[in-house]
Amino acid sequence: MGKKFMVVEMLPARHGDCLWIEYGEGSKSSRVLIDGGPVDTFPRLERRIQQVPLGQRAFELLVLTHVDADHVEGLVRFFADKPPQMTVRQVWFNGWRQMKKAHGLLGAVQGEFLSALLVKRAMRAWSPDAPPWVVPGAGALPIFPLDGGLTLTLLSPDARKLDSMAKAWEKAVVKGGFRPGDLEAAWNKLGKQKKFIPKQGLLGVTPSLDNLVRAQFIEDQAKPNGSSIAVLAEYGGKSALLLGDAHPAVVAASLRRLCAERGVERLKVDAVKVAHHGSKNNTSVALVKLIDSPRWLLSTNGDRFEHPDKECIARILRYSTPRELWFNYRSKFTEPWLAEAAQEKYGYRAVVRDDSEPSSVASL
Repeated sequence: MGKKFMVVEMLPARHGDCLWIEYGEGSKSSRVLIDGGPVDTFPRLERRIQQVPLGQRAFELLVLTHVDADHVEGLVRFFADKPPQMTVRQVWFNGWRQMKKAHGLLGAVQGEFLSALLVKRAMRAWSPDAPPWVVPGAGALPIFPLDGGLTLTLLSPDARKLDSMAKAWEKAVVKGGFRPGDLEAAWNKLGKQKKFIPKQGLLGVTPSLDNLVRAQFIEDQAKPNGSSIAVLAEYGGKSALLLGDAHPAVVAASLRRLCAERGVERLKVDAVKVAHHGSKNNTSVALVKLIDSPRWLLSTNGDRFEHPDKECIARILRYSTPRELWFNYRSKFTEPWLAEAAQEKYGYRAVVRDDSEPSSVASL
């Protein structure tokens, strides 16, 4: 038997997320895809799929963390192909019916599009009537083993965050011209959305760190982000926090429960995919203090929301003392942290994807 490995790969997804997780032993690999970025991420995802040998093209799990366009559109495009180029064995996605079962959730028209596509393309992997992916209010956190040995511990969302999104989801879909949960109407409407369907048509350096740390923290209130699925992925002694756009209070509450279960003060992991692309509203001091990690990964190019925020990076540097910050893009928002002076001053190493590289690959 070969050595066990786990890799977190950030595909270029502009201001969004598209994470390719690969794990296994020796030459045997299993894969998980988390989010698909905006729609123009799909060609990059397609090229990454083509690198997988034909007989091995399967995702053990595909996760849509939440239905913001910069996470969902690429997956809508992925499932618009018939059949998708990769077998999908399981899907985690809180669609309209899951949200209602949890007494709420928001999304957008794209969420209905994806629901319709999943019913048509991946019925064995996802059902609109499946229970919601939600953290219970008490007891042990839900743990899900995948084939190949990876385990996922669910950290977000909680029922309250899903509940706050129900009206917003319904309002957005009604504005789009149909009713939430009417997947046949969504399917018909999707066929007219040219940006999602194939050409042949739908087939069936830095300011003072202390000043930044002291800056007032205002938690993210966006309802879609609050519904975001966040997990702890563990395999072969390796681990990563994959936080989507989740709200920090929800993740922190789950981490406190998990630390209590494991009898530790801080959760030790090999990498953290920073929530909401490094927004200052999604990485709190309280959250960072619960995590002990040498690598913090940031996926964004900052072209929509100017992420990562300097306050977010300052909290990570002050309260986690990471050895490495990984950036998927070189931009005016990441350049201050790429400077050698900043790396020397705050004691970390910056890693940035070169434009010629197809993705950022963090081997844990």
